[in-house]
Amino acid sequence: MSELQNSGAILSSSSSSQTVVVGMSGGVDSSVAALLLKQQGYRVIGLFMKNWDEKDENGNCPATQDFEDVARVCEKIDIPFYSIEFIQEYWDKVFADFLAGYKAGYTPNPDILCNREIKFDLFFKKALELGADFLATGHYCQNISTDGHNRLVKGADPGKDQTYFVYTLQEEKLSKILFPIGHLQKSEVREIAKRYGLITHEKKDSTGICFIGERNFRNFLSQYLAAKPGPISNLDGKIIGQHHGAAFYTLGQRKGLQIGGQGEPWFVVGKEVSKNLLFVGQGSQHPALYSDALTAKDPYWVSNREFPTFPFRCKAKARYRQVENECTVSEEHNGDLRIEFDQPQRALTPGQAIVFYQGETCLGGATIDRVSPSYYHLQKPLSALKDLKPKPNQIDTGP
Repeated sequence: MSELQNSGAILSSSSSSQTVVVGMSGGVDSSVAALLLKQQGYRVIGLFMKNWDEKDENGNCPATQDFEDVARVCEKIDIPFYSIEFIQEYWDKVFADFLAGYKAGYTPNPDILCNREIKFDLFFKKALELGADFLATGHYCQNISTDGHNRLVKGADPGKDQTYFVYTLQEEKLSKILFPIGHLQKSEVREIAKRYGLITHEKKDSTGICFIGERNFRNFLSQYLAAKPGPISNLDGKIIGQHHGAAFYTLGQRKGLQIGGQGEPWFVVGKEVSKNLLFVGQGSQHPALYSDALTAKDPYWVSNREFPTFPFRCKAKARYRQVENECTVSEEHNGDLRIEFDQPQRALTPGQAIVFYQGETCLGGATIDRVSPSYYHLQKPLSALKDLKPKPNQIDTGP
């Protein structure tokens, strides 16, 4: 880890107000988070984190532009700002696991890994080393204290809620974390940024892999994982196409298959990475896409005082853009979780997170390890899916 890089501002211990380090990404959300905290009387320090130092496909280094935007915002609202690098740590703790997951046939979520290992661990510790009372970020979440307990609560904007990505935050750490924009709609955040003349008010939201950005996913992964073309087969065993490497595809994926013909689009319904086989089914409601139970590992619970009593009922979602669905959660003898949904779920994917909710409160989550046999393999009738046509943002088109 490199030493903290000073922007030229001098840290002072003379202020009697509480100090908040704000994780500044160069986007509108963290910009407004810093502004609101400054207006509330906190002593605010902006801290930019660089975790990736390679140029994108156009030869640009997004981190350079992002830090320039951080500098302009911090100068505008008159707060000191710094930058810090976790490039090696990001590789070791996030990206290496990300690659290993894909190689093994999983679809890992780097945003969750990055939040757990970097933002709310190494970065959090650095904020405390700077003398901060709190770390603040621009996540659309809410941290609500009730009777001395800190709860992780959904952001007020249902289209932007990000509790799914921070479910590994536990109560002890949550007590020192602020989410200044969690009570706002995204449109309100942009309006505040515009009103106060922040350069980021119209900046596009970041997408793609955490800290790496938007890339041609297959081309990007092929720099690190060997591409092994192989057959695409339907579930009758007929070869109907060629893939670029089974590891590069995820369950439910539609784009990038390059399978023509009449009828509904084709979707990935299974893969065997060890044999480099990819299986597809036709139609977004193909029964091979649906199952109603899974096993998850490495559970995290937000509360460190009120662990769940198994089995318990709650709602859960296994993809960020999905709505939560009713389920029963039980514990297996090895500490893994068994989740049984009341209704079949589409494209449950090993490596992705399953996150649990009671009302607006995020209880915690775990990593999907195994998925129960699909409705196709159990020979359940298609009529069971008649009312489960997914909304457009529930159809995962893949990388």
